[in-house]
Amino acid sequence: MAENRSVLVVEDDQEINELVGAYVQIAGFDYHPAADGAACLREARTTHPSLIVLDLMLPDTDGFEVCRRLKSEPETRDIPVLMLTALEGEEERRKGRECGVCEYLTKPFDPDRLMDAIKGFAHRNGHDAR
Repeated sequence: MAENRSVLVVEDDQEINELVGAYVQIAGFDYHPAADGAACLREARTTHPSLIVLDLMLPDTDGFEVCRRLKSEPETRDIPVLMLTALEGEEERRKGRECGVCEYLTKPFDPDRLMDAIKGFAHRNGHDAR
């Protein structure tokens, strides 16, 4: 089976989604966009990406619930989730940890920190960045 080198970016703001997607591609991964929680769940089940970059505030359901659903399903529970959100309170970070978020970054985000996180997930999961 071919190695999966893809990142699912779940963000309803198209410009931010595409910007994060550009960084994903620079890191050597295929970019798959989704604009809401339902699309995230469908795409994750279909493509089983190496990493999911998930916004907290989505139009259909919040990112915490999406993460809980991902972590409750056998086919998606092992996919690492990086939360990328404008909400930076300690309560949100705690809730993120509780639902299975591996990393929590806030917007506006530092591109170098995002790249480091993507590459870190790749390294930990046996996918060397290009």
